[in-house]
Amino acid sequence: MDPVRTCIGCRSRASRSSLLRIVAQNSDLVVDETATLPGRGAWIHPTIACFQEAVRRRAFGRALRVTSPLDAKQLENRLTWLMDN
Repeated sequence: MDPVRTCIGCRSRASRSSLLRIVAQNSDLVVDETATLPGRGAWIHPTIACFQEAVRRRAFGRALRVTSPLDAKQLENRLTWLMDN
């Protein structure tokens, strides 16, 4: 049985294998491919809609417990590329 996590964008529960783990490193949001990077992680569906909803709700800062502004451009570019391919 695959562990269940909650997407910070749409707030729906899904299996861990269908979500991306995101961590904050030096005020950048980074995709954690292997789910082994240190620090607190947040889970999100690999869709632009969930990403935009998480940004609109300011969910990344709350989920990662970071008070400084986070740069989400790298994550947005990656999700756009995933949707195009």
